[in-house]
Amino acid sequence: MDAKELRDKTPDQLRDELANLKKEAFNLRFQQATGQLENTARMRAVKRDAARVKTILNEKAAAAAQEA
Repeated sequence: MDAKELRDKTPDQLRDELANLKKEAFNLRFQQATGQLENTARMRAVKRDAARVKTILNEKAAAAAQEA
């Protein structure tokens, strides 16, 4: 996921994306615990994508607060 794509989304879309990433991270953790996880690199990618979404949400919130 590219940061440029995320910056084009609305805060509501970003929150939905974050919820989906958190669900995926949970499922990946569950798969790892049961020994079914095949692609371990996906866990790292999901964590980083979630952090990217949170960062952009905070940037948008700060920009909105500064305008007001």
